[in-house]
This record gives sequence, structure tokens and C-alpha cells, in this order.
Amino acid sequence: MNTLQLRNSFLLLLTAVIWGVAFVAQSVGMDYVGPYTFTCVRSFIGGLFLIPCIALLNRLNPSSPGGIRPSNAKTKGQLWIGGVCCGVMLCFASCFQQIGIMYTSVGKAGFITAFYIIIVPLLGLFFKKRCGLFVWLGVALAIVGLYFLCITESLTIQFGDFLIFICAILFSIHILIIDYFTLRVDGVKMSCIQFFVCGLLCA
Repeated sequence: MNTLQLRNSFLLLLTAVIWGVAFVAQSVGMDYVGPYTFTCVRSFIGGLFLIPCIALLNRLNPSSPGGIRPSNAKTKGQLWIGGVCCGVMLCFASCFQQIGIMYTSVGKAGFITAFYIIIVPLLGLFFKKRCGLFVWLGVALAIVGLYFLCITESLTIQFGDFLIFICAILFSIHILIIDYFTLRVDGVKMSCIQFFVCGLLCA
């Protein structure tokens, strides 16, 4: 495993830790504000945080006019289309998740949301993105592990569980949109746009 693969694996691990901790914060946040307010503020904070990151990346990559990737009229158009599409999908997925958390436990919310691990490869088949045997084995092990980690009571289907499952489907579509556009545009800039679009829609 080379340095780049090691760095990327560490970043994915860090993402998983942040993702897991976020469910507790989301649940506690519902004691003080509504789901749309929470998602709105959360998104704006994310967008504002990325603005100095973009400025820093542009400074570190002065040879590229647009920062990480070259900028022209076509890529700018794709950047905005990708940012808006991601922002709309993030808004719907986050709102379904946030409302669902109000009607189910944090553990079950985390477990059901993680179904996008299965849904993404399944949806990917429609776009001729085939996964190898090790990917499907990883999917199976991840779901079993998440079950034992998250589910502490009998698994029953409640209204909140249904909303979280819809959220998992929407997040899967969101991931596929990201997969498509990050090959063509600057992912950091697209993330910044998506957060502001999500925040505005929630507001």
C-alpha cells in the first residue's frame, strides 16, 4: 500500500468516526431546535468552513487557475450543476434523517442509514459500475458489524425507521452524483456549493 492509499484510507476512517459521532449530536440537537433549523445551520457552518479551505488550496496550487482542477466555462457550469444537484439531494436526505431520528433510537438510525453501503453498489449496477467479490464481502461484513454495534433492542419497524430508510436511499443517490461530478470538477468547491444550497432550501 503506497502513501496515497494509506492517506486516503485514514481519511475514510476519520470520516466514519465523524459520521458516527454526528448521530448523537443530531439526536441531542432535536431537544432544542427543529429538524430544518438544525440542518440549515449545520449546512451553513459546513459551507463557511470550506471557504478558507478553498482559498488555502488555491494558494497551494497556484499553477491551476481554479485551484485543484483547471477552470473554464464548461467546468464552471458542471461545478454549479453538480453543487446544486448534490445540495438538493443532501437537503432531502438530511431532512428525512433528521425527522426520522425524532421517532427512533440513535442506534437504529445509524444502522438503517448504513444500508447505503448495500444500496450504492446495487444502484451502481444500473450505471454499469460492477463491484468485485471483495467489495460484496466487505458489504456483508460491514452490515453484520453495524448490526451488532448499533442494535441493542429487538428490531421493530417504526415510522422513524421508515423515514431513515428513505434517507438511506437518498444518500445513495447523493453518493452516485458525487461520484459522477468529482471526476470532472473540484470536489471541495462542489461541496461548498452543496452546503449552501442545502442550507438555503432548509431555511
